[in-house]
Amino acid sequence: MESEVKEKILIGAEALFMRLGVRSVTMDDVSRELGMSKKTLYQYFENKDHLVTAVVSWHLDEEREEYSQIALRAENAIDELHQIARCMRENILKMNPTTLYDLKKFHSTAWGLFVAFKSNFIKGNVEENIKKGIAQGYYRENLDAAILAVFRVEQVQLIFDQSIYPSSTFDFARVQIQLFDHFVYGLLTEKGRTLYK
Repeated sequence: MESEVKEKILIGAEALFMRLGVRSVTMDDVSRELGMSKKTLYQYFENKDHLVTAVVSWHLDEEREEYSQIALRAENAIDELHQIARCMRENILKMNPTTLYDLKKFHSTAWGLFVAFKSNFIKGNVEENIKKGIAQGYYRENLDAAILAVFRVEQVQLIFDQSIYPSSTFDFARVQIQLFDHFVYGLLTEKGRTLYK
């Protein structure tokens, strides 16, 4: 029962943070959204920072599992990359553009979890995908997987930088699709292009 209540809080808070950004959501907002008292909320999370950190940790665990499942069921490196991009696109569409900025500026522990996830898990997955694609003949042989994995991770991060792609000018999903296509076409051999199309 206790773990069910905690999970309900995490899911509800995540939805609010994604939709409205982290900074603008208060503990009052979370308790109101969930239809529970603030007292109950504080039994599980001592303050907003603790809640934000727990939400980020839980969300990243969910993403790790989702990406791991994609790697297991993908037919090849291109299919894997495509499924991961679709998953990322769905997450991006749900996310307020200020969410990562809010984490970086106001919630350093949660931001640290995100940076570690990006720098280790995501970068590692992209690097393995590139090596797999080269071995399968879909990606060019002369690629440096380590360099391009870092590039791809940072490229995704650019989407959230309001000074580079302000949401008032650029459509979030369109930017992601354009950058993804640009990245993928740089990897592909003729065989890979045929499959990708």
